[in-house]
Order: sequence, then C-alpha cells, then structure tokens
Amino acid sequence: MAKPLKVEFQFDFGSPNAYLAECAIPPIERRTGVKFDYVPVLLGGIYKLTGNMSPAESLRDIKNKPEYQALETQRFIRRHDVTRFRSNPFFPVNTLMLMRGAVAAQFEGVFEPYFRAAYHHMWEEPKKMDDVEVFKAAFKSSGVDIERLMARAQQDDVKKRLLDLTNDAVARGAFGSPTFFVGKEMFFGKDQLRDVEEEIVRQTSLAKAG
Repeated sequence: MAKPLKVEFQFDFGSPNAYLAECAIPPIERRTGVKFDYVPVLLGGIYKLTGNMSPAESLRDIKNKPEYQALETQRFIRRHDVTRFRSNPFFPVNTLMLMRGAVAAQFEGVFEPYFRAAYHHMWEEPKKMDDVEVFKAAFKSSGVDIERLMARAQQDDVKKRLLDLTNDAVARGAFGSPTFFVGKEMFFGKDQLRDVEEEIVRQTSLAKAG
C-alpha cells in the first residue's frame, strides 16, 4: 500500500505572507483530501544560514517593486477572501518565543489553539508579541495556558526540535517562509499555492495509478 502523501507548510509567525498563505490551506485540504503538516521554523535562523533577508529590507531601495508586491498582496487577499488580516505596526517582531511556543504546543497536544491565538495576535489584532508581558496577556485572553507552555518552551528538547526543523528546512532548499513541500518537491511563497495544489493532485493520481 502506498504511503500517504506528505505535504508540509513551513511557517514562522513573523511572516505576513505565511499568515496569508495559511488562510488558503483549508480549502486546498478540502478539495484534495490531503492534510498539511504544519512545521514551525525560525525565519531569522533561515535568513542567517542562507544569507537571505526580509522583503522589507531587500526591496527598500528598489523603484516600483515594493508597490507591485503590495498590489500582488491585495490580489491574493481578494482571491482568497481574507477578511481579518491587519498589518502589524510593530513589525518586524522577534519570533523566537512564539516559535518555541509552537513546538512546545505540538509536544503538549495543544497546537491548534496556540497556533490560532498566535496568528490572531500577530496579524488580526496585531500586538508587540516579542514583549513578554504583552505575549502572556494575549495568549491568556485567548484561553491558552501560556505559563505552562512558556515553561515547556525553555526545555532543551523544544529548543533542539526548533533548531533541527530550521536546519532541516535549509538542508532541503528553504530560504524563507512560507515554504511548502509536496513529497520532495519544494515551493516558496504564497503565490505558489496553485502550483502546490496541482502537485498534490498530480502525486496523488500517480500513487493511485501505481
């Protein structure tokens, strides 16, 4: 029997494009019947390992390109009917605490509520989520036992897991977020989601035919 297709969404809460991409994942899952694995990575670590930088930095002195990127973002928001996205006025936010929390939440079996709360407080009701007190108050307001997760996030297995996932992403070709893997095929950026869906359909069909 063929192994189920592995599809990964590698994300960092600090990336607005990863937030927007995630809004489009549930409909793809419904259409294809394939569930995405949500893989936390540390974007700052990926940038360091690859010599990359954020679009805010790389586009700063380029004429016309930032405006075009903003136009593409508006098109994406319209196409996928994204209604809750707000720019975070504290951007860029240091996400180490958030991403260790995501790994801790996976280990503790509470990833879904943690994930939803993190995105809500980063990109729907934006806050300065690298401020410890703001961070704690935000998660508490969403009903997440954040004290327990913060303690868990300080343990070595959590720190090592985030580091390993980040290093593995780079070893497999990643240089930013969002990155998607459909089996061994890599796709970068929210605008590749149509290609991601096509590849899921292609590989699923091949597996059935085989």
